[in-house]
Amino acid sequence: MASKLSLKTSEKIELISNLSTMLGASIPILEAVDSIMEDTKGTQRKILETMRRDMMQGKPLYASLSEFPRCFDKVTVNLVRAAEEAGTLEVTLRDLRDHIQKEAEFVDKIIFALIYPALIMCLFFVILLVILIFVIPKMSKVFLQLRIALPLPTRILIFFSDILIKHTWYLLGGLVLFLVIFIFLIKKYRQAILEVFYRLPLVSRLIREIDLTRFTRSLYLLLSSGLPIITALELTKDVVLRSSTAKVITRSREMVMGGKKLSDGFRSIKGAIPSLMIKLVEAGEKSGQLEGSMKQISESLDYQVSNTLKAFTAIMEPVMLILISVSVGGMMISIIAPIYGIISQVGAR
Repeated sequence: MASKLSLKTSEKIELISNLSTMLGASIPILEAVDSIMEDTKGTQRKILETMRRDMMQGKPLYASLSEFPRCFDKVTVNLVRAAEEAGTLEVTLRDLRDHIQKEAEFVDKIIFALIYPALIMCLFFVILLVILIFVIPKMSKVFLQLRIALPLPTRILIFFSDILIKHTWYLLGGLVLFLVIFIFLIKKYRQAILEVFYRLPLVSRLIREIDLTRFTRSLYLLLSSGLPIITALELTKDVVLRSSTAKVITRSREMVMGGKKLSDGFRSIKGAIPSLMIKLVEAGEKSGQLEGSMKQISESLDYQVSNTLKAFTAIMEPVMLILISVSVGGMMISIIAPIYGIISQVGAR
């Protein structure tokens, strides 16, 4: 049951923040859990009840968190485990809270960049439905009564209008069947479908920057918490989106296990990691401040993602407006062209 529970990002931040604050005030963790539990409900309360039960049995905090995989990923669980072993739980929880906040802000940037294109597409479909349901049926009656030859675009619009109005249930059944097949394919071939999407011209660069940002931010957090680099690399493999990025991380981990440097692992697959990032990692390895280099890289990449999103939105807005304008204009011409044909025939008589 616990494995199916999930937390909103805001609830996760609130829970971790409250624990960090109370531990910072030198309140024992069991007492802190009891205090927080008084004002919580739902999934948060169930998590806190599990924490309390496990602690009464002598279990560590990370063991309780691991019972809720949809709420706390492997990175979070291992961070808490390392912090408990090192006695730095308060500091790690604070860093973890900041990490989750940055990740949430990062996701929000991506979502906000996609809102405008989504609204434009919704507007287009609303206009299309209005034309097919209300305009085309009235015009088609007139055209049929006059028995005039209709151009191909007009016949296509009338065909789709007839399907939408006269065969609504068949259309809905077809849509439901399509959705069922689509969901099945997504579940079975999710990664393969996403990989195709990630290779799209405008998307590939953005996804690459997102992957590297999440990887470097997570690696910084794990290394600064005292986790060995081999363990940290194994955990960060799960935070990236593309299989190619995960492959680079896996290859780098294998080379580090073989006595090589992380920068050597990044160089092993040409073009996978930007050369500037490799140089910064190499500098961090030489100075013994690899986690500092990772923090610097993640902040720089975060800025790059913001700029890429702005450029993506700036390109998508006019492109979508042009496509919708051309589509709507084409439909209107398909309706008006036969009318002009009728008027010209009347004028000729």
